[in-house]
Amino acid sequence: QVHLVESGGGLVQVGGSLSLSCVASVGRGRSFKNYFMAWLRQTPGKEREVVAAINRDGSDTGYADSVKGRFTMSRDNAKNTVSLQMTDLKPEDTAVYSCATTTKYTSALSYYLPVDFTSWGEGTQVTVSS
Repeated sequence: QVHLVESGGGLVQVGGSLSLSCVASVGRGRSFKNYFMAWLRQTPGKEREVVAAINRDGSDTGYADSVKGRFTMSRDNAKNTVSLQMTDLKPEDTAVYSCATTTKYTSALSYYLPVDFTSWGEGTQVTVSS
């Protein structure tokens, strides 16, 4: 089990930017660089949505169509962190954002199933006001 803690959420106006971070504690004998990672978001009454994913060394990323061109996911394996840079924020981006470890990496985010997410944090709230 990986312990994940997100930070960086807040209230921002339409068109604004936020940067989210997620720090992972992977336990003795394990290495963060061996984990595929993703950012998820959820709003009340809606299914959890995968918005971004990244492979182990950070050389490849995938994005949901709803955020493509506006969000950028990255990772720093030396610091056990993943980040999500969000720009041109829209009201529909309002959600609780969580990072998660995944069993695989694919840039086609629709191929992720709920069972593919093995650990996730409590999340950080992002609210975009119009």
